[in-house]
Amino acid sequence: MLENKSVLITGGTGSFGKMFTKMILERYPNVKRLVIYSRDELKQFEMAQYYPKTKFPQVRFFIGDVRDGERFKRACEGIDVIIHAAALKQVPTAEYNPMEAVKTNVLGAENIINAAFDTNVKIVVALSTDKAAAPINLYGATKLVSDKLFIAANNVKGSRDLRFSVVRYGNVMGSRGSVIPFFIEKAKKGETLPITHKEMTRFNISLEEGVEMVLWAIENALGGEIFVPKIPSYKIETVAKAIAPNAILEDIGIRPGEKLHEEMITESDSFNTIEFDKYYAILATDAKKEKYIKHFNAWEVEKGFRYNSGANNDWETVESMREKIKQFVDPKFKL
Repeated sequence: MLENKSVLITGGTGSFGKMFTKMILERYPNVKRLVIYSRDELKQFEMAQYYPKTKFPQVRFFIGDVRDGERFKRACEGIDVIIHAAALKQVPTAEYNPMEAVKTNVLGAENIINAAFDTNVKIVVALSTDKAAAPINLYGATKLVSDKLFIAANNVKGSRDLRFSVVRYGNVMGSRGSVIPFFIEKAKKGETLPITHKEMTRFNISLEEGVEMVLWAIENALGGEIFVPKIPSYKIETVAKAIAPNAILEDIGIRPGEKLHEEMITESDSFNTIEFDKYYAILATDAKKEKYIKHFNAWEVEKGFRYNSGANNDWETVESMREKIKQFVDPKFKL
């Protein structure tokens, strides 16, 4: 799929970018070029220590910001596939600095689309978030706009051999700023674990599963889909008990911009959503649904269907969460 292809990932020094790079180099040693595009020179320097030019000549590091359209277009010369993972993601930060989130998450998305139009890029897969479904915070709202931009780009690609798709999933285990590493550090110090609400739920996915989904989308997408994985939910309290069963839990209340439960498919989306083995796909309102159903061997969901973390059929237990923390986050983790 990616042998002898040139791939660029925005936000390439982040948690997803590092795992994507690792898995690509393991599976596709003959990838022609893998460009790590990001704006932090220190993170690029640190990542380059793991991928020295002498051993990984196909890995390139490109300093740039998705806000800079001309710079990004230059980075796309000779690129076949773009994975867009760059974003301002912290909910409180976006609330306090709204235009900064708009510039990166919305205008940055437009720059990526325009660069793909102006070069010979064939495939664009953009990463989204569960917070983009019926958003109540600015981060989710900017990602919803971003999703709409990428899906609509398929309508104006003309005769170009180019397709845009979106991958939307929930909380990533062990990613920077996520709750699991935070709880582990608190537990090591014997401190109280602050939880926002005992009934709060989230969808759960590992970095590896997120990368697998993007690779699947690269190979299988027709363009114009928002792919959603079928993944388990967990309660925040379950995570805390898996990490430190004897710790005191302090209920600190839901923070501004947070939901008690997350959604990835809303009731309104159900009219344009199809389902198949491991994924759902939300289609554009004017999409030829029969084409997608045939391609994915899929079927339509029931009208009024919602994919909500609080009403999921698949749940993590304390034991399963503990095993996944050992497998995906911290192999040395122990009670």
